[in-house]
Amino acid sequence: MGITVLIADDQDMVRDGLRRILGAAQDIEVVGEAADGVEALERIRALRPDVALVDIRMPRMDGLTLTRELAGGPTRVVVVTTFDLDEYVYTALRNGAAGFLLKRSGPALLTEAVRAAVSGESLISPAITVKLLRHLSSPRPESPEPLTERELEIAGHVAAGRTNAEIGAELFISAGTVKTHVAAVQRKLGVRNRVGIAVWAWNHGVAAP
Repeated sequence: MGITVLIADDQDMVRDGLRRILGAAQDIEVVGEAADGVEALERIRALRPDVALVDIRMPRMDGLTLTRELAGGPTRVVVVTTFDLDEYVYTALRNGAAGFLLKRSGPALLTEAVRAAVSGESLISPAITVKLLRHLSSPRPESPEPLTERELEIAGHVAAGRTNAEIGAELFISAGTVKTHVAAVQRKLGVRNRVGIAVWAWNHGVAAP
């Protein structure tokens, strides 16, 4: 079985479009749909998909609340929305979203976001990445447990949007070693995902060029 996905959006046409895009990928299977947040939460808990594609504005429970409800669980959330308002991006990622895409991003980016979420990475629409990382939050306090020189280096490359494989090639270490370092950085910084690392790196001036 490939990557399993549930689509949550209150518009039939949008769900149909997303289902068609993902259906064209041989490694992705849409196992369920929902038209509102409450239904989505119930179906996700029953089906336990690998990834949930979630719209922000939905009846009964919005996508931001749904993302918070699913934080820390087995299903990774990728928010797919028409709106790139700072408050939405900020809240979605703080609530544990593994990605944030605009609906106009296109099929290739959508499928890559699903794959990235499953592999523990995060993908954000290029149109909002720089704005997000520079203005998402005010500088945060230093990590209670200081990062090592290598971990700072890793954090910088994560902020530049590089994958584990790309970071490994740059630093002449294996992708598995990079993954171990990334996990250690997340633990020390107290963040949920790579986006949290990126925000910290930008705020502390260690993002790689």
